[in-house]
Amino acid sequence: MTTELSPAERYRAAKVRNRSRNLELFRTDLRFDLDPFQTAACDALDQGRSVLVAAPTGAGKTIVAEFAIWLAMRQPTPKVFYTTPMKALSNQKYAELVQAYGESEVGLLTGDTNVNPRARVVVMTTEVLRNMIYAGSDLLDDLAWVVLDEVHYLADRFRGAVWEEVILHLPTEVRLVSLSATVSNAEEFGDWLQTVRGDTDVIVSEDRPVPLEQHVLVGSKMVDLFDSSGAAATNRVNPELLRLVGGASRSERHGGGHRGRRGRGGYPEHRGPRTEKMFREQIARVLDERMLLPAIFFVFSRNGCDQGVRQVLRSGVSFTTAQERREIRETAEYHCRTLLDEDLAVLGYWEWLEGLERGVAAHHAGLLPAFKEVVEDLFRRKLLKVVFATETLALGVNMPARTVVLEKLEKFNGEARVPITPGEYTQLTGRAGRRGIDVEGHSVIQWSDGLDPQAVASLASRRTYPLNSSFKPTYNMAVNLIDQFGRQRTREVLETSFAQFQADRSVVDLARKVRSQQESLDGYQQAMQCHLGDFTEYAALRRQLSDLERTNVPGGREASHGAKRDRQAAITEVRRQMQRHPCHACPDREAHARWAERWYKLKRANDKLVQQIRSRTGAVATTFDRVTDVLLQLGYLVPTGDGEATVAPGGRRLQRIYGERDLLVAECLEAGVWKDLTPAQLAAMAATIVYQPRREDAPGTEHALPRGAFRPALDETLTIWARLDDVERDARLAGSQPPTPAMAVGMFRWASGSALDDVLRTLDLPAGDFVRWSKQVIDLLDQVKNAGDDDLSTTARRATDAVRRGIVAYATV
Repeated sequence: MTTELSPAERYRAAKVRNRSRNLELFRTDLRFDLDPFQTAACDALDQGRSVLVAAPTGAGKTIVAEFAIWLAMRQPTPKVFYTTPMKALSNQKYAELVQAYGESEVGLLTGDTNVNPRARVVVMTTEVLRNMIYAGSDLLDDLAWVVLDEVHYLADRFRGAVWEEVILHLPTEVRLVSLSATVSNAEEFGDWLQTVRGDTDVIVSEDRPVPLEQHVLVGSKMVDLFDSSGAAATNRVNPELLRLVGGASRSERHGGGHRGRRGRGGYPEHRGPRTEKMFREQIARVLDERMLLPAIFFVFSRNGCDQGVRQVLRSGVSFTTAQERREIRETAEYHCRTLLDEDLAVLGYWEWLEGLERGVAAHHAGLLPAFKEVVEDLFRRKLLKVVFATETLALGVNMPARTVVLEKLEKFNGEARVPITPGEYTQLTGRAGRRGIDVEGHSVIQWSDGLDPQAVASLASRRTYPLNSSFKPTYNMAVNLIDQFGRQRTREVLETSFAQFQADRSVVDLARKVRSQQESLDGYQQAMQCHLGDFTEYAALRRQLSDLERTNVPGGREASHGAKRDRQAAITEVRRQMQRHPCHACPDREAHARWAERWYKLKRANDKLVQQIRSRTGAVATTFDRVTDVLLQLGYLVPTGDGEATVAPGGRRLQRIYGERDLLVAECLEAGVWKDLTPAQLAAMAATIVYQPRREDAPGTEHALPRGAFRPALDETLTIWARLDDVERDARLAGSQPPTPAMAVGMFRWASGSALDDVLRTLDLPAGDFVRWSKQVIDLLDQVKNAGDDDLSTTARRATDAVRRGIVAYATV
């Protein structure tokens, strides 16, 4: 006997069928079935909810974003913005979406490139979207979805705040598709998204799409890290590994924890027999014999990466066939066809090409962008077999390998050699295993004397990768938000940041409640409006009278007859003021009074909440207050007398300047210290502002600085910096490092038309670093062009054209 469904049950079943129909239609175009986490995320999107998807590298998170795009494209007007943290990733995603939807439907905005910005689907860097929001761009009209790819960049010390700004200030009706690497506090981040954006589902998958087999290379012998005898689930160290490296660790032999001496890299020291390490070319040969190529060797220095390639070339080994070599050469020549012949030798093109043809290459930030594109393309096509890379490769670029080799478990952090974290280990080994190609991925740790097997096993078995906010208010952020919301409202908005949420989770809830109650207060105030006068003032008199009468009850203890007489006189006076008040004659007086009483009680409760917020951590709002004080002192904001502030003309200029030295640039523009510079000199000044030397860099010398107007302009710029530094420190802000003209000579020569060889020799910088800094110079010059006066804008435009040539022009295509 079949039970008949009720109308409500039939309606629910129909809704489920409709949702399933969307997902089924989407599936028909896929070459593979969806994993459970993908299905759950897509189902949430179909219900109109935002999602946070945290899953391992290569697990297929982007299919969720593609479903959001698919949903939008089924409607006539909704738009989707797809944001990425890097221009290279934006270019890559743009090419993929053009292939799927056609050039007319897809746009690209990266700062360097402006293609079809009014398309239905626009790919952009996250900074571009942040700037759009602050400018109130009409491109935000009809925006339905925003994809935040690699949202864990929110933890980046230099750029992470941009992600929080976007999340906080996007229109409330826009839904988010946030895609993250596996983080250990995804639920906490999801809770914050739920608090500030509304309905958000958190979908976490810790299952790697391709299982990871972890090995240790001890001398020339490769063994499993974990016991494979059935106890692997307990992450027990392989007994054979313990035997090879000399048995149990020193701490274990004495029955204690890891309290003994620390070995290299900060790991508990292990005293075993010394092992002879294999050379890089030997390891590559072993992996080739075991069918474990292609492989990425993670080397935590650029020089180490380049040395690895040279070592393999010197050994004479080759990993490619004749046909593969022909394809490699054709690809390299195609990508580098626009480079000048005289620059090829300077860039080491022929040695680089020889390595490619033998299946070996380096990948690091010092590499020319054109060369990196070739390496990434060839590796994805399985033509390159061995890549020596720094850890930056683990952050976003789509280059999965069969095997990942870790030469060391420590790296230099700018101050000292420190152990890599479990999160970093997870990111690095996440590249091992190509979905649809490999049955399993492999990681190989090269054993070093002094390592402790238990410590290594602990590192490899933990999956802790916390996402911590790096958000802090900047001058540019402050003037933009104050212009949009006002000072007090901005302060409340910053109370809802993820940084504040992590500092004290309840503050976010309190701040949200304050905002909600403020809306009610505004409504009550509207309801008690009286056409005869100020009812707020009249209600205050009523409340004053009530308070006086309560303290004068019969039988109450009085200090004296005089005090009683004075209080009675006060009551009489307040009554007299009430009767004379215009609102006293209002026929709707009592109705207004009821609303006034509700307003007063809610205001008192709201003030208590505000006090609670102020008494808690309040670190973000405190920093904002200090930033605001500096802006008021320097005249970028003008106080209005009620705790609010408006943006002054100088603040309008500051609104268009982004970067760590936003206030310094604004002050220099206000003072006109750069107005007499030539285009080449202005490019040199921009390099002075943006350049931040790494400790291991040796970027030329500061002698032979450009003559003429440059030197006095530099002196004035440094004087302004010193003054600002004093103001910031007086306001209890951190201050900043002085600008360095170390790159000024090389940038001046480049903008003056000098050859690449001359410029790189002057700066003693790798070509890739020169291109990267040149692009930042162009970014700043674009801001100066938009924020400066007419003459300086013209100079900035000419300076941009002078810098954007040769290898720099190629890198911005």
